[in-house]
Amino acid sequence: MTASTLMTGAEYLESLRDGRAVYVDGERVADVTTHPAFRNAARSVSALYDALHAPATRETLTAKDDFGTVTHRFFKPSRSATELLAAREAIGCWSRMGYGFLGRTPDYKASFMSGLAANADFYGEFAPNAVRWYREFTGRGLFLNHVIINPPTDRKQAVHDMRDVFVHVERETDEGIVVSGAKMLATGSAITHAGFVAPVASAALAPGKGEDFAVVFFVRMDNPGVKLICRTPYASRTPEPFDAPLSSRFDENDAVLVLDRALIPWEDVLVHRDITRATGFYARSGFPNLYTFQSGIRLAVKLELMAGLLSLGVRANGTDTFRGVQAAVGELVAMRHMVWGLTTAMALDPEPGTDGIMLPKLEYAAAMRTYNAQVWNRVHELFGATLGGSPIVVPSSGRDLDHPELRPLIERFYRGSDTSAHDRIKLFKLIWDATGTEFGGRHELYERNYSGNAEQIRLDTLKWATGRGTVADYEGFARACMADYDPDGWVRGPWRGPSAAG
Repeated sequence: MTASTLMTGAEYLESLRDGRAVYVDGERVADVTTHPAFRNAARSVSALYDALHAPATRETLTAKDDFGTVTHRFFKPSRSATELLAAREAIGCWSRMGYGFLGRTPDYKASFMSGLAANADFYGEFAPNAVRWYREFTGRGLFLNHVIINPPTDRKQAVHDMRDVFVHVERETDEGIVVSGAKMLATGSAITHAGFVAPVASAALAPGKGEDFAVVFFVRMDNPGVKLICRTPYASRTPEPFDAPLSSRFDENDAVLVLDRALIPWEDVLVHRDITRATGFYARSGFPNLYTFQSGIRLAVKLELMAGLLSLGVRANGTDTFRGVQAAVGELVAMRHMVWGLTTAMALDPEPGTDGIMLPKLEYAAAMRTYNAQVWNRVHELFGATLGGSPIVVPSSGRDLDHPELRPLIERFYRGSDTSAHDRIKLFKLIWDATGTEFGGRHELYERNYSGNAEQIRLDTLKWATGRGTVADYEGFARACMADYDPDGWVRGPWRGPSAAG
């Protein structure tokens, strides 16, 4: 294998020190690698980059692409079911490093970027940009975020009537396009290298009115005119790992990306004032197939952690022998198997994409989008019903364990059925961080809306199945059943004859 040019963890952290305009708690962040709101999340991502080079994980994570570049296995297009399975193992390896609670790791945007060079012709005059961005992405292992959703300022209005809010081209220059507007939800953007900006796939861009909004481009995080306005950070409010083991290191943060007359160089543009291409790239790129594959693997890993936590929790409570409790743990294990099994089907029963690329099957991706949106709600129900108030029956802080007067009382009253007070508190602090804190609540909202609103993911399933003839096949199957009989009896099949009813 040739020498890798993929970033190390230290190189990744250094690449973030570029003067980007990130705002949180009324201040512009001087350095996201040291600010308490982003420091540990950035370090968590840096560990992913180090894993690309570590002897124990390098072979699982990396391979050569069609250009001979050593890159993450999911950063490059897969050419067979075997390669899709290998990509799944690479995604799973990274996911387990964040226990499934890092959602937008660098391999997420590979769902679009991996096929960018193979689909370059789709972008017409901007095809060279597609190839160059693919090669930069794979060669260095860039961390990209994406923003495709318009702010929910007034959803009744048409896109072209919201010029003061939605991303649009103001003017063109020799250097590029000048763009203004806002997009959301830029998850993890503060610690990424660039953002991918596009209209949402279902955007209604009217010819003659929507051209200024029909634009797709990359924007580097240090691009002048770019501002990130972040939501309340959880990491800086929960600094102690014993009390907040997830939120203190895996809070990706979410932001609104504001473009204030930002000049986007022509070399960073993929689509300019082209309504068809501005939304058509989704299907052409295989993005729906691939991002669902990546997110399903990540969710399955997350469910592995939750199944382990629930099993440990009921044992600590001494309820693990109760029939109903065992059923709850079994249901959570089954949910993990369902999600993981769908990723297996997506890999082993793929469909062809552009230029010999093999994509996870879209029908399974559609099922995954619908099923996964319901999973986390049920996880919360199972934890709430099975563990009751146990996750909040813990001391306020791990420091209480060091108090000389409290320690004997804590050892006596907080011990578990099969564990010490220290270990039981540690367990339920983790469970609460996963389910009950602001961080946990954000993850419930995140999983529910990950693939879009509840109606849209079902409408997409129907649209894709209708377009591929699947619904017509199902209707034909139903008609075949009705063709077996009429008001006079059986028309065909083994039911006909003097001894058959009717």
